[in-house]
Amino acid sequence: MLHEIIDWIVNTVHGWSYTGIFVMMFLESTFFPFPSEVAMIPAGYLAHQGKMNLWLAIAAGLGGSLAGALFNYWLAFHFGRPFLVRYGKYVMFKEEHLQRMETFFAKHGHVSTFSGRLIPAVRQYISLPAGLARMNIPLFAFYTGLGAGLWVMVLAFLGYVIGDNQALIKENLATLTLATLGFVALVLVTYVVWQKRRAA
Repeated sequence: MLHEIIDWIVNTVHGWSYTGIFVMMFLESTFFPFPSEVAMIPAGYLAHQGKMNLWLAIAAGLGGSLAGALFNYWLAFHFGRPFLVRYGKYVMFKEEHLQRMETFFAKHGHVSTFSGRLIPAVRQYISLPAGLARMNIPLFAFYTGLGAGLWVMVLAFLGYVIGDNQALIKENLATLTLATLGFVALVLVTYVVWQKRRAA
C-alpha cells in the first residue's frame, strides 16, 4: 500500500511537472497543511532519473513558496487580525496559533521570516505577523526567499542523492523527512547560539 502511495506521488509530481511543484509549494506556504516533502523529494528523485531539471524544480519550489508567503502577507496586511481570527478556524488555524506566531515574530524580529521558514508548523504562518506588522516587503521577500530556498534545496538535493536507489525513497520517505528535520534543527540551534552571543 505504501509503495502504491509513493508511486502515485512520484507520478503526480512528474505529470504535473514544474507547474505542479509551484502549486504544491504555494499551498504549503499558505493555510493548507500540505507537506513540502511530498513535492520536493520526488522532484529531486526525478531529476536524478533525468525526467526533470533539478534547478528548474528548485526554482519552481522556491517560486511557489515565496508566492504563498506573499499571499499570507497580503491577507494579513489588507484584512488585519480580526479577519484572520474569524475565518482562520475554517482552515484549522486558531487564534492561539496566531498569538504564537506574533510572539515568535516579536522575539526574533524581521529575521524570523527566515528562521521561521525552517520550522515545521511555523513556516506556513510566519508571514501573517509580518503582514500585520507591515514589514518592508523587499526585506520580507529577501528573508523569506532565503529560508524557503534553503529548505527547498535541502529536500531536492536529498531526493537527487538517493535517486539511484528507488527502493530507498519508496520505503524510507518518512525517515528521510525526519533526517531533513534533524538537519534543520542543527541550523536552528546554530542560529540560537549566534543570537545569544550577539546579545551578550
